[in-house]
Amino acid sequence: MLHVLPLSVSGTLYVDNLQISCQGSNMNLIERQLQRAVNKLLAWCDQNGHTISPEKSRCVHFCRKRSLHPDPVIQIRDTNIPVVEEVRFLGVTFDRKLTFLPHVLNLRKRCEKSLNILKFLSTTTWGADRPSLLRIYQSVILSRIDYGCEVYGSARSSVLRHLDTVHHSALRICSGAFRTSPVHSLYVVCQQLPLYLRRKKLCAQYFFRLQSYFNHPVRRLNIPLGLGRLYNARPSNIPPFCVRIKSFLVDSNILTVQIHPTSVFTFPPWDVPRISYLNPFLMYDKSTTAPIVFQQIFLYHRHQYNTYIPIFTDGSKTTTRVGCGVVIADVPSSFQLNALCSVLTAELTAIFLALERISDLLEHKFCIYSDSKSALEALSHPQNGTHPLALDILCLLQSLQARDFQILFCWLPGHVGIQGNELADAAAKTATTSWQHPLPYADIKKFISHHVHNLCSKPPDSIARASPPVTNLPISSSMALAPLNPKQQLPISSSPSVAPVSEEALASPDFTDFKLVTNKKKS
Repeated sequence: MLHVLPLSVSGTLYVDNLQISCQGSNMNLIERQLQRAVNKLLAWCDQNGHTISPEKSRCVHFCRKRSLHPDPVIQIRDTNIPVVEEVRFLGVTFDRKLTFLPHVLNLRKRCEKSLNILKFLSTTTWGADRPSLLRIYQSVILSRIDYGCEVYGSARSSVLRHLDTVHHSALRICSGAFRTSPVHSLYVVCQQLPLYLRRKKLCAQYFFRLQSYFNHPVRRLNIPLGLGRLYNARPSNIPPFCVRIKSFLVDSNILTVQIHPTSVFTFPPWDVPRISYLNPFLMYDKSTTAPIVFQQIFLYHRHQYNTYIPIFTDGSKTTTRVGCGVVIADVPSSFQLNALCSVLTAELTAIFLALERISDLLEHKFCIYSDSKSALEALSHPQNGTHPLALDILCLLQSLQARDFQILFCWLPGHVGIQGNELADAAAKTATTSWQHPLPYADIKKFISHHVHNLCSKPPDSIARASPPVTNLPISSSMALAPLNPKQQLPISSSPSVAPVSEEALASPDFTDFKLVTNKKKS
């Protein structure tokens, strides 16, 4: 349907929701192009048995000019499409100035109504506990706030702050805190992010999600050079999504990370390859079995499959580096991976490199040993959100099997003294040769979440600049902060006294577990 649009008109279609747009500085030209596009769409609908409803169609003139300017006149079969100030498309309200204030206000109104659910369930006699209330809040209210934040996140900070009151009210209800409780304490107690950091996290994850799909229309969206200079010259103008998110990625040092492409139709549904791995150690528990027993079982297993050449693979991840190792004929080879890779990615990379080595050998019977059950399970069940490297392994395995290669997979326990596995583990930990390969989306998503939570863990300036300990208070009203302990009664002196308060207590972000002790001078 969209292929009939003129080159100057762009459009998107989702189920029965269609939008077309045209931009320019000449209103007459824009009007002619849009009318031409509507006529072509009507002709295509007549040929294919579809209709476009003029009553449900709306036109919005997005323009920030303050002077008077004409609106376009677009018709559907001699019926004028009404020009409105705002329109709702796929759950997001777009106003003609793109301030998103109507959307935020409407979203806040709907979320405030949903707060009544939390208020009803948070009663002190039979109400739900904090984890249950937080789970309800995330599923009923926070999910609405998250939806479309990549779009309406370009609004002014003063507009977006309308949603903070809903977020803070819900956290106070879930935690049972007072209205005077510090906001940062609510984030710590409820383990929730501020909304501005949550939007950054979701936008960054959405950006990398787009990079994993080659045909996504927003993947290569870049603004022209002239507009880039305009945004640099006018910092007050909020740039579009592709520019805003790149500034955050530059600060996080992940802008140049390449994402592994995701292919939905890698295999036809009737021909999905899968493996079944051997597990001769199934009946033995590693925590209660001596390593010598596993070594003997492995030797017996090798006696049964002595015609298969053993290949050992392993992956290693520390706080600073990630590596993988492959051992063939007691000859180790290792590669250092991106520090953002997960252990599963390292294990699958080792298996992938082992298969690449196999393709260059003359022998045709091999058995690959891995101590990662998660990697072998990912290869055994490729239909359940399979890791992209697992799909690459299955593709390579299918091509090797077509060349009469016989390849078995076997799980073995790690760190029990099996020589090949110990060599692969040592090679993975000491890898120095870099291996450049795109990252799976799941790994970069986990890093972004961890990075944003680290940003949230930093105390705000108001707490970092806490005042020094109180050492001198008026005699008529002295007070101290003490941890709340119902089993311990604080001694109250007959004379006014001041308890010293440590600097750590004053700088603590959570004051909800403290009670006020006041001694007044007797008259």
